[in-house]
Amino acid sequence: MTRILCLGTAVGTAAALTPSLVAGGHYVVLSIAWVVVAVLLATYATRRALLAKYLVPGTLLLVLFTVAPVLATVQMSTTNYGDGTRTTKEQTVARILANSVVPTPDSPTFNLSVATTGPGGFTFFLVDRATGRAYAGTPDGLAELSAEAVTVTRGFVTAAPGYTLLSAAQVNDAAEQLRDFAVPTEGGAILRRGLREAFEGRAVLRYDPESDTIVDQRSGTRYTVQRQGDREYYVDSGGERLSDQSWRAGVGLENYRRAFTDSRILGGFLRIFGWTVIFAAGSVLLTFAVGLALAGMLNDPRVRGQKWYRSILLLPYAIPGFISILVWSGFFNQEFGLINNLTGLSIDWLGDPFWAKVALLLLNLWLGFPYMFLVATGALQAIPGELKEAAIIDGAGGFTAFRRITFPLLLVAVAPILVASFAFNFNNFNVVELLTHGGPFTPDNPDAGATDILISYTVRLAFGAGGAQFGFAAAIATLLFVITGVLAAAQFRATRSLEEVH
Repeated sequence: MTRILCLGTAVGTAAALTPSLVAGGHYVVLSIAWVVVAVLLATYATRRALLAKYLVPGTLLLVLFTVAPVLATVQMSTTNYGDGTRTTKEQTVARILANSVVPTPDSPTFNLSVATTGPGGFTFFLVDRATGRAYAGTPDGLAELSAEAVTVTRGFVTAAPGYTLLSAAQVNDAAEQLRDFAVPTEGGAILRRGLREAFEGRAVLRYDPESDTIVDQRSGTRYTVQRQGDREYYVDSGGERLSDQSWRAGVGLENYRRAFTDSRILGGFLRIFGWTVIFAAGSVLLTFAVGLALAGMLNDPRVRGQKWYRSILLLPYAIPGFISILVWSGFFNQEFGLINNLTGLSIDWLGDPFWAKVALLLLNLWLGFPYMFLVATGALQAIPGELKEAAIIDGAGGFTAFRRITFPLLLVAVAPILVASFAFNFNNFNVVELLTHGGPFTPDNPDAGATDILISYTVRLAFGAGGAQFGFAAAIATLLFVITGVLAAAQFRATRSLEEVH
């Protein structure tokens, strides 16, 4: 019964999503959804393929949550997707033409009601002031409504099934999103004028799809497509842009070329890469050393109250990380911070490059040692006590027994976790961003801070003053994925020698 309910839920979910995915043109996602359903049905609807019943769940999760996001990131890295390039070329051309609309002496005017069906999706409900007819306008065009389709009160649409009508205050709050909203009509478009009024005007510009040009009907100037950087614009014969609006397009390896040739990026790359490796390795070594030392002390059966001590040591791990980071940022304050006040020091923890790095390592030590304490405790308890007793009988001291027997066996269990911890800290954006914001910075290089790691540095470049550049950010993420993978592979290769311990 449970199997039938789960399969029925999967089929029902895919069927429910199909209409919206088809309407949105998301055919790839639709195909993936039904392929997953088909695989589940083929695997679990019969009593055959016993081995597949165990392999399919893990394989599907691997593909959907690891392989698919990586492929999507790589695909996005070959585009110029970002602020100013979020729309398709057709949508951009429609916006440019709509922005050229001007009213004429005989322009029809409408009473306007703005409605929505969800985030970012707007519809203009219009009532012609001359005829009283009601219309629904979207970026796809204008459609006349029957008298029963909407409720009209005092010349305005006040209710429409399936829509939420916005108040004047809500329309004002959404002004930025509605700025380029236009309802195309024959030879022009309907634009919003104020909160409750719209007009139909005529477009000054005309698009010629055969030659892919835009013509100014008043001056006769023709604008053709020209690439500038990683974007394309409509420009005249002198190179002057018609509009700063561009569109989403493939740029091949341009984002990768920029990452390896842009002087702004390369200027501090080697220094930041070196600090990233030191930060990740230092965080792992410090947290593991402290966690192992505490685990070793509390693993001694002569220690009383082990459960209480262990519970106390896990407190930093139980507190949300961002709260701990913000609290520690107050501790590191030079004038009023707890650390300087208790020690009598006057260290500029967050303003001096060296001490800012020390502060990051200390904070990461506080955040990470409970995890390593748990890992080391479990590994120590899994090592047979007879081995240590045999070493002591053979004359080995406590430290020698730990160094020659306990520690090698411990590394066999925890080495993969140490590699994974290194990979995590290599891209530990939260700690750097919340504590130091990558700083301190110098006047000659305001983009690369003293405590920036690669991920915080590239995030600033991709989402800084130039606006969001998702394509470039995806290219950097892909490069970081490769770098982290190579380092992790090298570390796993180095830890193979531990297998000889067995």
